[in-house]
Amino acid sequence: MSEIQVGIVMGSNSDLPVMRKCAEALDLFGIGYEMVISSAHRHPEKTAHYARGAVDAGLQVIIAGAGGAAHLPGVIASMTLLPVIGIPIAIEPLHGVDSLYSIVQMPQGIPVATVSVNGAYNAGLLAVQILAVHDQKLLHRLNIYRQSLAANVEKNDSLLREQEIERKRPEKGEEK
Repeated sequence: MSEIQVGIVMGSNSDLPVMRKCAEALDLFGIGYEMVISSAHRHPEKTAHYARGAVDAGLQVIIAGAGGAAHLPGVIASMTLLPVIGIPIAIEPLHGVDSLYSIVQMPQGIPVATVSVNGAYNAGLLAVQILAVHDQKLLHRLNIYRQSLAANVEKNDSLLREQEIERKRPEKGEEK
């Protein structure tokens, strides 16, 4: 794995199943990352230390996921100049809508890019896009990935059409 460029931060270990999807996307592109549990509410000193030290640690992007009140992405964004991507984590009883509103409604001057509820894979891809701005090889690999998505759509469409043709074909002995 390459040098650590992305910090993946979550509020608790219960967020790990969702946040692992960030790692999957980053692994696909060979982007180095670290995963950290740090709560904006239960351990604010650790969160502040992490956010303030992120640039010196060589990070270029931080992805932060949180459920409920979901303050972690915004708190981190307020303490670093790095781009922060927020992932609202779905928890009961509001299924992530509360988290989404908390993350997406940042005050002017402290932006947090926000993906969909439990959208950790897309958060990882957004981090790749941010890093690709200054890395032509990574940009090329991202382009190939996007082309593979389009090719997969065409493949699935072709399979669907073949199945429809087979379904509409009369059985032997049936009238046409």
